[in-house]
Order: sequence, then structure tokens, then C-alpha cells
Amino acid sequence: MSAVPSLIDPQKVARDAVALGLRLGADEVRASVGRADDVQLQRRGGRLERAQEARTFGLSVSLLVDGRFSSHSSSDMRPEAIAALMERGVESTRLLEPDPDRALPDRALMGGLDEASLDLDDPAARQRDPARRREELEALEARAIAAAPADLISTTAHLWEGRSESWMCLSNGFEAQSARTTFGWGVEATLKEAETGKLPEGYAFEQAVHLSDRPSADALMAELDEALSLTRRTSACASGRYLMVLDARVVGRLLGALLGPMSGGALHERRSVFLGKLGEQVASPRFSLFDDPTIPRGLGSRSTDGDGLLPVRRALIDEGVLKTPLLDVYYARKLGMAPTTGGVSNLVVPVGDRSWRAATAALPEAIRVTSFLGGNTNPASGDFSFGIRGQLLRHGEAVQNLSEMNITGNILDLYANFVEAADDVRLNSSTRSPSLLFDGVSFSGA
Repeated sequence: MSAVPSLIDPQKVARDAVALGLRLGADEVRASVGRADDVQLQRRGGRLERAQEARTFGLSVSLLVDGRFSSHSSSDMRPEAIAALMERGVESTRLLEPDPDRALPDRALMGGLDEASLDLDDPAARQRDPARRREELEALEARAIAAAPADLISTTAHLWEGRSESWMCLSNGFEAQSARTTFGWGVEATLKEAETGKLPEGYAFEQAVHLSDRPSADALMAELDEALSLTRRTSACASGRYLMVLDARVVGRLLGALLGPMSGGALHERRSVFLGKLGEQVASPRFSLFDDPTIPRGLGSRSTDGDGLLPVRRALIDEGVLKTPLLDVYYARKLGMAPTTGGVSNLVVPVGDRSWRAATAALPEAIRVTSFLGGNTNPASGDFSFGIRGQLLRHGEAVQNLSEMNITGNILDLYANFVEAADDVRLNSSTRSPSLLFDGVSFSGA
């Protein structure tokens, strides 16, 4: 049986694993210990349908032995079990093919931000009462049912909370420790349209790092009401090229289409539309995109990145110019470039100075995209195709709910035709972007 987590010093476990790996003959060792507590509750039909509480606790180690690399993990934290893991790990790593680009980062590049300034660990997480959680969820479900339209079939209310901690120790002397909390809740509802027999669905989910920042039940109900209204009496409009308003709640889908080709793996394997374009114009001069891990209480903020590099705010695209690829230490070495970071934290698009309604008020027609229904992007060519739902706008006002439509094109063309950002940025998201407006987007429908 594994040792009791509360009796274990996680930092000592990580340090001891590094020391043992070096004694066994490893050239470099990285050890990480992670601990997480999660609670998930769900109510449907006036009763508690699911109550789940989970605790995870484990060790992960990466070994470099004679130029060969491997990773290993275990949830058995007994000293003898860790010793056996390290012995097998070092021995088996010697059997692998050499990988000359595997090595720990330059110590001078490593560092961590002040945990207190990031404020990612809410003390409320350790003071929460299970009964209080259930009361909040019951009240949320009752609120959703009371506010629901007459054609409601069912509602489901969710509440989830968690706290995680991690300890990292590297054989080059670097150490880091971090902790973060999450508090979220949401509602989903299904209706039945009498005239069509269709079953429109809508949902609203919100979360925050601190309990006091979690959006209110009022905010959830307003979001759910809009989501349900968007799924009623939907149809396709005429195919053509329209100005597209990409709603702030779904903007991450098309920002993500930019991130894949920026990754070190895509660049190294030459399957990136951005190959050879660093420092060149790849989007409208009106468009900028930043990665900012330093935002206090940010859902994507972090004190150190996955390699142990010091997190900094970076311009990925600045006034349309590709500035920073996403390079972890491994792919940076393969490409002969300086590492940046292997993954994004908080994506930030600068906010505009007017609403999307004001921006479209003078247009005879535009389409607002409020959700995606499948689709894909080719990172090598930049070509994309997505199913969408949304609204047909005339002079900034919705006149038709849309479904069974697709958008197609190329991400370079799409972002070259970026018009402006609206003023409705969502702060309870790791994608801190307002709604975005793009001209000349190809929609296929009726």
C-alpha cells in the first residue's frame, strides 16, 4: 500500500529522486511530484446525480543517460518503490537510441515568478464545506428551473473545484514549487420546440482561480438564456462572403488555428504554414496576439513553464508580424534557435473601443459565429473548414438564427482580413480576447 500523502515531504521526494538517479549513473535528472484534490458534483431532476472526489499523488522523472532519454512515473511513493523505479529507469534508458538534442535547459534561462504576486492559490479551497457545495449546487439548479422557458425538458447543474500542487527539482540545481486552485460551476438545459420537434440545447459554464471571482448565478442565467435563444428556430442563410463577428466565447478555436503551426514540432517537421515567415507580415497590421503568463489570478498563469524557463509576456504576433514561435527546449535545440516556451498560458488580444453591434451597425448584413460544430485546420497549408452556428445580422441586429452552415478558407487570408477587435473581452478565461471581426469570410449554407 502506498505511503499516506500527508506524511510525505514532496520536495524531499523530488530531491532524493534526483540524487539517486545521479548515483545510479544518469547524467541529468528531472523529478516532479504532483498532488491534486478534485471535487465534481452534478444534479439533474431535483436530485444529486453524481458526487465524486479524487486525490492524485505521484512522481514523474526524466533521465538522460549516455545521451539517451526516457521518462517514468509512479504513484507508489514508498522509498523502496521509488528506488526500484529509478534503477529500472536508468537501466532501461541505456537500451534506447541516443537523442543528442535532449538536455536540461541552460540554468541561466530558468526561473520562477513570485507565487504571491500571481495569487493562484485561494485559501478558501482548504476551508470549503462539502455541505456548502451541495447547497450552492441545489440553489443553482433551482434557479435554472425557475428561470427556464415553458418548453424546458431537462436541466443539469454542475459544480467542480480543485487544488493542485507541484514540486520540481533538476540536477542542474533548479527547483520550483507552485500551487493553484479552481472553482467552477455551470448549467445545461434542453428544450423541445412544439412546432418543429427539435431539441435545442444550451449551456453556460464559468470558472475562476479564486472563489470570490467565480461569476455569479445571475451571470450564468443570463448566459444560459442567450445560449438557448441562439438554438431556437435555426436555419441556413444564403451562401456568400460576409463580415464575420467571431464571438468572444468561441474565439479560441480560430486563435488555436494559429498556434498549431507556431509549435516547434510543426516547424521542425516542416508542416507549418509559418515556415520561413518569422519576422514577416502574416496578418493584418491591426491584429496582435500575446501570451501572458504573468496575469494575477489568470486561469492560464504560471510561475514557471514546463521546462522550468522563466515565464515572460511575449508577442506571438505584433501588428501582424510573426514575432515568436512556441519552442520548448527540445525543439529549440533541433531548430538551432533560442527556446521561448512550449505551450501558451493566457492568450491576449488587445481590446477594441466599441461593441460588435456598433461595428456592424452600418453593414447591410454580417454573420455572428457563436459556436463551432466540428471542423479542422491543416497546419501545413493553413486551410480550414468548420461547421458553425450563429446569427445573421442586419445593421447590427440579429434577424435569423443560423445552423447547418460552414466557413472555409485559409488562416493567412482570414487574419489578413482582420478588421477590428470589439470591447467585450472575457476575463474568466485563459483566452482573454474580445469578439473579433473578419471581412470577406466564405460561408456556405442554403
